[in-house]
Amino acid sequence: MANDIDSSAAPTGPAPIATFAGVTRRYGQVTAVDGLSLQIGSGETVALLGPNGAGKTTAVELLLGLANPDAGVVRLFGGPPADAVAAGQVGAMLQDAGLPQGAKVAELIGLVHSLYPDPLSVADALRLADLRAVAGRRVERLSGGQRQRVRLALALAGNPELLILDEPTAALDVDARRSFWDRVRVYVAGGRTVLFATHRLEEADAVADRVVVIADGHLLADGTPDQVKAQAAGRSTISVAADGLSRYVLENLPAVETVRRDRGRVTLSTSNPDATIRALLQQAPHVQGLEVTQAGMEEAFRHLIHQGGTP
Repeated sequence: MANDIDSSAAPTGPAPIATFAGVTRRYGQVTAVDGLSLQIGSGETVALLGPNGAGKTTAVELLLGLANPDAGVVRLFGGPPADAVAAGQVGAMLQDAGLPQGAKVAELIGLVHSLYPDPLSVADALRLADLRAVAGRRVERLSGGQRQRVRLALALAGNPELLILDEPTAALDVDARRSFWDRVRVYVAGGRTVLFATHRLEEADAVADRVVVIADGHLLADGTPDQVKAQAAGRSTISVAADGLSRYVLENLPAVETVRRDRGRVTLSTSNPDATIRALLQQAPHVQGLEVTQAGMEEAFRHLIHQGGTP
């Protein structure tokens, strides 16, 4: 898998609808995005993964024209992002976006609908977001999941070809997350494109057909979920009851890459589970609750971040 994209290479398929070409964005002394080159094609569902501070939200803001690059070029549908947004080609659902108190759901969607040249009907937006039952309700009387579906309806109101979602399910429970992605899948079934930034690794694995991993503003990996998970080939996690095990001892076991403690258990990421287990049993022969799991998206992500030099 290529960990970088040569933006100068001739495209082999349809022209990309979104392009980052050597893009850098700084905030004072902090470089949020650093030389990022990336292309997104029509009909893709792309997950943008990275730890806190990786540059995910900055990349989204650059793509929406809410920030300008200090170097490089960002293009949407072949032109400046602001032009595509104004034309209704792009719909966005930003993290922690507020909703005006006192507004009714259908009225709010109707207002946004009126701003675009070729919008969805209000009825279609309500149907796609599963909001018909609460169309006349004021937004402050909605549940958290319902408010998130209102934000989705507002993003869909312009009938966009590209839907951009920034941490769209961060505050939702399991059922609400499942319902949310069901709504998105219905909308994109006709070949539309989705880019979503998330910290939920299982969500990227289940929803996306392409995963992009960034850290410290750099591109670390770009491929299908299976291709990204293959970066952790040969790695596993070992979980045991904590039982007073020293972190120093655990960190110095052979092949251990990371150590995590949670709810009375310790989880080790290792590139050689056999060697790690042998050494662990020598150090703690009476260890309880030993579990070994083959590497998945979480282990691949941690390996990529570790290899990329991010603590």
